[in-house]
Amino acid sequence: MTPFIQRFVHTLDGITLFPIRLLMAAFMMLLAWPFAFLATVGRSEDSVEPQCFWRRLVDIILKIIMRVMWFAGGFHWISVKGQRALPSEASILTLAPHSSYFDAIPVTMTMSSIVMKAESKDLLLWGTLIKFIRPVFVSRSDQNSRKMTVEEIKRRAQSGGEWPQIMIFPEGTCTNRSCLITFKPGAFIPGVPVQPVVIRYPNKLDTITWTWQGPGACHPIMFFQFLPIYTPSEEEKKNPLLFAVNVRRIMAKALGVPITDYSFEDCQLAMAEGQLRLPVDTCLLEFAKLVRRLGLKSKNPEKDLLEYGTRAMKLEGQKQSLEDFAQFLDLPVSDMLRDMFALFDEHEDNRIDVREYVIALSVACRPAKTMDTLKLAFKMFESDNDGAITEAELAVILKTALGVSRLSVSRLFSSIDSKDTGKVTYDMFKRFVEENPEFDEEYLYVVNPQLQRGPCHQKKPSLSSLACLNLPGIATTKPANGIFCPDFSDGKTDGLHKNRIKRFILI
Repeated sequence: MTPFIQRFVHTLDGITLFPIRLLMAAFMMLLAWPFAFLATVGRSEDSVEPQCFWRRLVDIILKIIMRVMWFAGGFHWISVKGQRALPSEASILTLAPHSSYFDAIPVTMTMSSIVMKAESKDLLLWGTLIKFIRPVFVSRSDQNSRKMTVEEIKRRAQSGGEWPQIMIFPEGTCTNRSCLITFKPGAFIPGVPVQPVVIRYPNKLDTITWTWQGPGACHPIMFFQFLPIYTPSEEEKKNPLLFAVNVRRIMAKALGVPITDYSFEDCQLAMAEGQLRLPVDTCLLEFAKLVRRLGLKSKNPEKDLLEYGTRAMKLEGQKQSLEDFAQFLDLPVSDMLRDMFALFDEHEDNRIDVREYVIALSVACRPAKTMDTLKLAFKMFESDNDGAITEAELAVILKTALGVSRLSVSRLFSSIDSKDTGKVTYDMFKRFVEENPEFDEEYLYVVNPQLQRGPCHQKKPSLSSLACLNLPGIATTKPANGIFCPDFSDGKTDGLHKNRIKRFILI
């Protein structure tokens, strides 16, 4: 059969099946609504009512209706392995990997609570069904919502099984299932036993993941497995990050996939659309990971960066030792701090310029605000209070902002310094960027071909060896493919920014 005929067959199947499946799903939703409405009338959001006979009956009916809905959608066979724990045994279920809206199937089959945005409860029909499972609502308009959500999860988790179990996807975003990314600590802060649940779609073709582009399958297969309950140690109860790392290791082993210590925030950093877009071999992803693990990411970055910048200016470029750096950050000397120090110790003389740390921190905390970072950098590097810097200082600023070890800026500097004064100001730089929005491609990437190389070309961790750092204490089963589990382009690219990360596992 020719590819054209195959595409025609898939299109014909889609045109025929889609409206039928859509109507069946809509009918099941309408059928479920009165049962959910009946069970939620007069119910308090702060307390849970006893599970009497008729409420249990409604729960069973809704599970059957939802299963028929998924059957109509093509999931004719869903395999379940393992024994689901009782709410009194494990009040939190952690599911991974999260790759599709079809991951809602375990929720509808168990009627467990989930964490959802508050706006969802106002949706027609769907809002009533959502309220039935007693979710933990998060309000995006409320600044304290995240803290309140964690407290609510903690309250329910420590109720001794009084509340329904809470299903949480600790990755916090969708991936393509090629690895497990960093787990967020929300599910592990309560310090109670959790039951890991792994999800698989063992189909011949991946027609499930949201990153997939192509026709769907008529009979998609789903498999999820309840793993043994994980009871945290006293150390893990005090350290939710350690708790999350150890649970993730167990889930990765059950799935047979690697793990990576990068997260959704790292993807946002790599894909930020600022005036300076990061190259493939940037070390800022490694830096951002260390910032998180050391607890240096502030809730008020603007204020903290201003304070760091002021303190760095007072040092007037004096190099600092590891002990001085620890004092600057008000942290004890640790292996992780040594790893961060090594990223800026370019000459391996055990001395760094903390101004470079402030620049890197600014990029990590506000990746889309490139010009704000550069404005802060110009202010820190100016020598005569005239706002001007030299070519060598511009090279330091830009290579730090890009997270690379070497950078030639001679052509860029000459273009900005049209009067050949030997110095440029932030206003001159900003005006040049406004006139040349693609300046990084023309003046940096073309002149510096090493920016287009892959990572891990150096033995010692430095500003160009993101994936080569092997940090102590980080759980690894086997290395993920490349940095951040990326999917690199095959060279057939459109537009100017070739040889950068084109598609990520995170969406």
